[in-house]
Amino acid sequence: MWKIFTFLFIAAFSAASGLYGEELPDYFVQLRDALYSQDLSSGDLSGLYTAAEDQAKKELSGADLNVMLSRCEYIMGRAYLYEKNNAQADSFLSKGMDYAQKALDQAPSSEAWRMLAENLSQLCTVRSTGWVMSNGTKVEKYSKSALALDEGNTAAQFMIAARWIYAPALFRNINKGIQMMQDIITNYDNRLSKDDRFNVYSSIGYALLQQKKNADAKPWLQKSLDIYPDNKYVKSLLAGV
Repeated sequence: MWKIFTFLFIAAFSAASGLYGEELPDYFVQLRDALYSQDLSSGDLSGLYTAAEDQAKKELSGADLNVMLSRCEYIMGRAYLYEKNNAQADSFLSKGMDYAQKALDQAPSSEAWRMLAENLSQLCTVRSTGWVMSNGTKVEKYSKSALALDEGNTAAQFMIAARWIYAPALFRNINKGIQMMQDIITNYDNRLSKDDRFNVYSSIGYALLQQKKNADAKPWLQKSLDIYPDNKYVKSLLAGV
């Protein structure tokens, strides 16, 4: 059950945005946006990944450094997941969880909890069903821990809302998921980073497609494609429309 959910969840592209707006360092933005554009292989991304980690180690320390390293590991894990290289993805995502936990041990923060949830959500796609059954529910738990420290953490809000859209049919409530996504836009529009906004828009579009509301879905999908024009996932959804 949870493995199916997390596999679908990856399609939502809940990539790590980290800080909000312009606060993100350029070296990470380049890595993140390259993942979303989906025009580079994991091998091509590795150069940006190495440069980002090297720069982070020069500029940051302590919990802040570990959160940033967790983000970088997550991005590379996602890149390998796209290529169905599960062994490599597992390695990066596991390290991402380790860095997030180190950050929490040093100085608990909303972003550290969020990154623990992000890496776990994707790690569930490559682990055994038994492992997923034991650990999958922690994604929402960690997301709520992130919100307890910062209720405006839109990425954590997104992960909680997404379960109602991407969960298996028996556990799905698409209307609730759409409403939660729209609430994020209404209440925290100024906190939405580039990829958070893409995630919310594309998920609303996907949800409306599931309800056979193609005409309503198309503007949301187009808005998300305006953010990342080369994103193959949204292009495939629009092609279906």
